[in-house]
Amino acid sequence: MKTIIVPIDFSKYSENALKVAAQLARKKQAKIVAVHMMGLSDANLIKEDNTMEGLFFIKLTQKRFEEFLNKDYLEGIIVHQTVKNYKIFSELDDVAKEHKADLIVMGSHGSSGIQEVFVGSNTEKVVRTASVPVLVIKNETDFTMTKAIFACDYKLESLDVFKKAMHLFNLLGIETNLVYINLPGENYKSTQQIDQQIVDFLVHLDLAYKIIPEDITIYGDYSVEQGIFNYAKKIKAGIIGIPTHGRRGLAHFFSGSISEDIVNHSELPVITFKM
Repeated sequence: MKTIIVPIDFSKYSENALKVAAQLARKKQAKIVAVHMMGLSDANLIKEDNTMEGLFFIKLTQKRFEEFLNKDYLEGIIVHQTVKNYKIFSELDDVAKEHKADLIVMGSHGSSGIQEVFVGSNTEKVVRTASVPVLVIKNETDFTMTKAIFACDYKLESLDVFKKAMHLFNLLGIETNLVYINLPGENYKSTQQIDQQIVDFLVHLDLAYKIIPEDITIYGDYSVEQGIFNYAKKIKAGIIGIPTHGRRGLAHFFSGSISEDIVNHSELPVITFKM
């Protein structure tokens, strides 16, 4: 891990994310790219009579940025700061690609989104559109957790995202507990059916992963979201990992807006991996 992106809106939520990013950066000798998205109107930046006003806002933001990043916990860590006038949060992925980032760490207020600049569904937009993993932090936390759950459907289409998740969790030294959420109704599968699906999935993995069918827990619940939360609570996990299928929601049994629901409703940190 070399580069971590952290969106900053000067709120306590973005500082929670910055603290976690600092812990990860220090652990992996990575650098942080702190990004502030002003969202100024085009009129403030294009119209001649508003040029001075636009420059004023930019300089004011840069000054506030420098003050915000003057933290003891960032001492010794390389921090680059960039101010963008993006108004569409899906464009944060462009910043990640520009800097060849390995991870985006962002703060979230919960179901109402992030306060101040991060309003509405901006967290969800980043989760849906980011090509790199996105770690969403709700509360101030000491990111020293050692146990995660990763929920997957264990179909062949999920092989690549599964490998991405295992690579990152291993890199961070986090024990990963694998789970399949079995649902009632038309989505229900027998244990035998799920076992066969898992075996078919695992035979396509390199032996270096050292994962056997018994390593994957089949957990029944009434929804994917509740199943993930309940299983995480049962094993006392500190972080939740899920695949995301971009604008189409999560793959297969992860349908609709379930990825956004998990990100919004979870009190635990959630990390998403784009399929």
